[in-house]
Amino acid sequence: MTLTLKQTCLLFIASLVVISCNSNKNTTTFKLKQGDLLFQNTGTSDVANAIKDVTATSLSKNYSHVAIAMQKDDQWFVVEAYPKIGVSQTSLKTFLDRNKNKLNKSQTTVARLDSIYQPYIAKALNYGIERLNTPYDDVFLWDDTSYYCSELVYKMFSTQNLAKAAIPFLTHPMTFNDSTGHPMPSWTTYYKTRNQPIPEGIEGTNPNLMASSPHITFVHDYEQE
Repeated sequence: MTLTLKQTCLLFIASLVVISCNSNKNTTTFKLKQGDLLFQNTGTSDVANAIKDVTATSLSKNYSHVAIAMQKDDQWFVVEAYPKIGVSQTSLKTFLDRNKNKLNKSQTTVARLDSIYQPYIAKALNYGIERLNTPYDDVFLWDDTSYYCSELVYKMFSTQNLAKAAIPFLTHPMTFNDSTGHPMPSWTTYYKTRNQPIPEGIEGTNPNLMASSPHITFVHDYEQE
């Protein structure tokens, strides 16, 4: 069959559109960046639910863990403080596989710090690496020698040459109470088994508070891949 000049032109234009679409698709593939924050919903365990119950904000409700991305020898890791493990350098795959939804998608969202904080990332990561194998702080105290997840990330930046008002994240008095002002039963049990008083009102931070920072932009959701 012989194509007319008009038909040939239409086929050529259609080919260009397909090539352009494929090119755009390739260029929009998400690429993790050094220092990206990975916020994670770690599931429905009693502790995960208890954390979310008392830390939800108007902007963020479902996060119970946060880590920071690091590339080393062309491989991606996260630096994190994780229960029973402590401060660790965890492969990205292990991190993403930790908790998935019913569609086998990682319940992890990525946020990126504003550009003014990029010069602080190298020192932030060094702070975490220097504390590898430090115990996890399962009683969420601020001034001890162990770390919980958001405490580690906060201190990665607060220990640098930044005024308190310039630190990209906030701290606030922690609460373990329900809406009536009484300690939640899950937290009462949690601290009783550890022979520790509930640290109500102690200064601290949490993943949902960090995720509400005006100094970060969410750039990717692994559940939507």
